[in-house]
Amino acid sequence: MERLMTIGEFARASRLSAKALRRYDELGLLTPTRVDAHSGYRYYAGTQVERARLVAWLRRIGMPLAEVRDVCALHATDPGSAARAVRAYWARVEAETAARRDLAASLADRLRGSTGMTTTVRPYGLISAALSERGRVRETNQDRARAGARLLAVADGYGEAGERAATAALAEIEALLPAPGVPEAGRRAGDLLNALEDAVRRADTVVGAAAPGSGTTLTAGVWTGDRLALAHVGDGRAYLLRDGVLVCLTRDHTVVQARVDAGELDAAEAAAHPDRALLLRALDGADGGPVPDLGLYDGRPGDRWLLCTDGLSAVVPEAEIHGVLAAGSGPDDTVRALVALAEGRGGPDNVSCVVADVVPAGS
Repeated sequence: MERLMTIGEFARASRLSAKALRRYDELGLLTPTRVDAHSGYRYYAGTQVERARLVAWLRRIGMPLAEVRDVCALHATDPGSAARAVRAYWARVEAETAARRDLAASLADRLRGSTGMTTTVRPYGLISAALSERGRVRETNQDRARAGARLLAVADGYGEAGERAATAALAEIEALLPAPGVPEAGRRAGDLLNALEDAVRRADTVVGAAAPGSGTTLTAGVWTGDRLALAHVGDGRAYLLRDGVLVCLTRDHTVVQARVDAGELDAAEAAAHPDRALLLRALDGADGGPVPDLGLYDGRPGDRWLLCTDGLSAVVPEAEIHGVLAAGSGPDDTVRALVALAEGRGGPDNVSCVVADVVPAGS
């Protein structure tokens, strides 16, 4: 019979603290082989060390507990899928780090009084398309979507006046754009995000006045010629497809996602949870208003952006979304294919998609 390891021995072998091991036991991530019925002392088998070390490595790179659990489950049955999940996570980290790097450089320039670090326009343009459909269950379409040379946006209205809420929110974001023919050049990265945040806050006020008792989500990007400035409130999604890898740039502002982040639910439990659409942040005119998530992302020819409401992301698995985005069709055909995927799965909600390809100017 194999000798079991005490929690202290197992902690040293796995390079995890005893406190972390107790926490992971509570979450069902690393369950002891035996727990003494009288003392409550935990004992572990030597065969558990590999899984514990995997947990330690994943936590060391900053992976949230919910994703750690998913990777460990995949590693036990499909190591290749586990490796792809780690690569996808790290691609997301790198995208977020790049956005913070640009903001940090902009702040440093501002603090030393420099007029540098502006959003200088390179010769890149966008070819984009938007599509919004009612779906197969809802009586009306309260989603709104916009796609243009400078603005990409989706809004998912809710409540009796959800359609007005979504329309009002997008109108306020559109007002942020300069007049046709006026370039974005000369605006610092930080200034652009500040302006976008101010527009979101104004949109919240406008929604409260135009649609009292209702509200909307909002995921919107302003294209400068080389970067996408992104603002996000609610459970819409923004994705970047680059070099065949699809990265989700946003986090859902929902009760269920907060529990996933805390390690209380795994991805499968979250997908089936009855409260998965319960929002923590939305534009509704309530006192204080929501704080949008903001990001600034470099773009280059070959990149493809997707913004969508949860009528797509909550209904269609990400692998299928990835397949359609990577198929090589143009934005018009791609948005139609994405909506068809949602409707093919019953179309339980309104569904809206915006797809935009980065191309050399004049393409």
